[in-house]
Amino acid sequence: MNIIVAAIVVFFVFGLMSMAGLGAATLFIPIFYYTGMPLQEAISTGLLLNIVALGFTVPAHVPARTINYRLAFPIALMAMILAPVGAAVSTGTDRDVLLALFAAFLVVSALTMLFYRPSRAWNVARPVEIGTGTVVGGGAGFLAGLIGVGGGAFVLPVLHGIGLDPREASGTTAVVALASSVAAFIARASLGDLDYTFTFVMVIAAALGAAVASRFSIKRLSSKALKQVVAIILLLIAVKIVWDLLR
Repeated sequence: MNIIVAAIVVFFVFGLMSMAGLGAATLFIPIFYYTGMPLQEAISTGLLLNIVALGFTVPAHVPARTINYRLAFPIALMAMILAPVGAAVSTGTDRDVLLALFAAFLVVSALTMLFYRPSRAWNVARPVEIGTGTVVGGGAGFLAGLIGVGGGAFVLPVLHGIGLDPREASGTTAVVALASSVAAFIARASLGDLDYTFTFVMVIAAALGAAVASRFSIKRLSSKALKQVVAIILLLIAVKIVWDLLR
């Protein structure tokens, strides 16, 4: 993909997704891959863009007090421990297997956007809460290293289910996704599968897109409607990946 065209696409798409509170990697990894970038490099670049997105998201949760730090820290720690493991496994895994796993994650993410509604929380003891959350956080970290996604589609419903209200679950999930994305990106960068010039330009475009988006009122954009559109796009991409794998 031409670097200028890619920067423009990242700027506008990233800005729209930021306004609706959506992650970046899930959409940009297939965009980069299908425009000619090697899969491993697309995963690494998507992870870095995810870090940029979460870098704007997490600070917004701090003054709102929507982060459960007692739960976020152990879960994020487990995510950071397992993210490099996922990255190491990814480099030795067949491309088609990774694509199949990514397609599965796209379907789960899309269905979560379309149908997930917070339900009545379980009444669980504190050790069960931490244990369940930590296991899920470890899975999110492994996924981040393996296929470049933060795993929010899995973490968010579980955190709400074990007792967090929707806003607190969202803030805590953002912290976990940020920690796993950072650890996974560092592990992948050490493996050398990055075009640093392209990546630097994409990060600048993403940051500018998020900064511009933050100046617009969220009321100007229907978050629900945009999530539905993105969910449909993710399902179409998943179908495309599966079709290509079966041909």
